[in-house]
Amino acid sequence: MTDQPTPDLQSRLQGLWLPLVTPFRNGELDEPSLRRLVRHYAHGPIDGLILAATSGEGMSLGALELERLVAVTHEEISGSGRSLPICLGLSGASTAKMLDTLDETAVWPIDGYLIASPYYTRPSQRGIVQHFEALADHASWPIVLYNIPYRTAVNLTNETLLELADHRNIVGIKDCSSDRAQSIDFLRRRPAGFRVLTGEDAQYHEALGDGADGGILLSAHLETEAFASVHTLMKQGDRDGALACWEDISELTRLLFAEPSPAPAKYWLAHHGLIDSAEVRLPMVEVSEQLAARLDADIVRRRPPLLRRA
Repeated sequence: MTDQPTPDLQSRLQGLWLPLVTPFRNGELDEPSLRRLVRHYAHGPIDGLILAATSGEGMSLGALELERLVAVTHEEISGSGRSLPICLGLSGASTAKMLDTLDETAVWPIDGYLIASPYYTRPSQRGIVQHFEALADHASWPIVLYNIPYRTAVNLTNETLLELADHRNIVGIKDCSSDRAQSIDFLRRRPAGFRVLTGEDAQYHEALGDGADGGILLSAHLETEAFASVHTLMKQGDRDGALACWEDISELTRLLFAEPSPAPAKYWLAHHGLIDSAEVRLPMVEVSEQLAARLDADIVRRRPPLLRRA
């Protein structure tokens, strides 16, 4: 896989990005469903794709599956006629192992990496800086930081973020700090051109109002046009229109996280035939009967179907 990616990730890291779910069937990567997914969203109002991150169950994928996921996605995007950037989600607690992964993926047809802070080990901020600087010095493609302390057990402070933002190969951040004061402070102090996309679906409208450049949103698998419109209207200065659009979809961002993600979204996508199975991999499990009933009710309420088989 040596096709050239789209240029200048930093300039394109804005708007609505989709952290694509990874479809499975009978324990295997479901390539027909994956192709259907990518074709569908490539013709919609998204600005980029994230593969194999939290929503894509990346930590459950083997090395060959990960490579195949990227290859199939790239093939379908190329066939769509769009130049849609792809970022590959990576995570790990060992800097040395992460450097090996960067080598293994260096010639893959991607445009960048979304890399979470080291989990479980709880390094100091000084250790985090050295970790990401080592990765950024080594990576063939630009890096987008992923700050999600409620999963990694360590927060990237704004002083750490500002230090890392000066690195030429670190171009933005997916902000899941869940601390609005911290996010606003960083938005105020960030270097020119450094991109901030919220990863907190329920805070999307709020984050855009605070100055974020966009969002990386699992919920945008559904009502994609509405999520894109919120950003477009905010950018145009139509705050009333953006709020009205947001109020129509905001409950969806809570419903899809009522149980561990991405199971609820997969249930919805399977119901509409966009993927063939709602299967997830352990330790994730499919949605409970109670949540399935709530999802069914919302599906009925939102008819006609939002998604069509491509």
